[in-house]
Amino acid sequence: MDWLNLYFPGFLLFFCRINSFFVVAPVFSARNVPAQFKIGLAFFVSFIAFVGTGSAATVAMDSLYVLSVIREILVGLLLGFTAYLFFTVVQIAGSFIDMQMGFGIANVIDPMTGAQSPIIGNLKYMIATLLFLTFNGHHFLLEGIMRSYEWIPLSNELFAKTYNGQISEFMVKTFGTVFSLSFQMAAPLVVALFLTDVGLGLLARVAPQFNIFVVGLPIKILLGFVLLGFLFPSYEDIFRNVFNDMLDTLTQFFGLFKA
Repeated sequence: MDWLNLYFPGFLLFFCRINSFFVVAPVFSARNVPAQFKIGLAFFVSFIAFVGTGSAATVAMDSLYVLSVIREILVGLLLGFTAYLFFTVVQIAGSFIDMQMGFGIANVIDPMTGAQSPIIGNLKYMIATLLFLTFNGHHFLLEGIMRSYEWIPLSNELFAKTYNGQISEFMVKTFGTVFSLSFQMAAPLVVALFLTDVGLGLLARVAPQFNIFVVGLPIKILLGFVLLGFLFPSYEDIFRNVFNDMLDTLTQFFGLFKA
């Protein structure tokens, strides 16, 4: 019991951060991953991280312990949400493409998140998930959350950083980076389909006897799939760069807590 009273408060803080990270982190937060698996994985990862870095310093369960629990949950959520934002790049890009191809009204239920997502965005999201697992990105996420205690210890200054506006400024910059990457990913198809719209508009003016509304949508869908097929081989390098940006952004988040 003495050993339990000495180490359990610190281990619980580790478990709160890592478990909240798995709630929103990409791949781990998918709805088709059983909750028992998430809790069990969070427990064993917390145990390994606590034995490696947290057992040297004890934590007292005093009146401020509840604030420490809330702070650790927020740290885990921020880390997981920052990583998840870079997975939404492909869904946002897919939304841009779907609006141009005519699939904007045909959303599907994403089995990974349980929310409605565009058709092309859902396709890209599944490809991004497979490539992420192929690149061992889930190993980097596990390593990142375990090494986060070297940069963000239990006695971190999250509330002070939030009050000073550093956390909100970081999140706004991350949102801007994600939107910029989404637009760059969708730009080739969006521009090509926009030029197709311009050509169809000119054709409607030159030859009014053509029913552009009937032939225009199939042409745009066919052209969109053809261009998508040509761009597919380059998606490996594109997604690799997106994942590298994700890891760099997590490193920048760790840098906010440097003394």
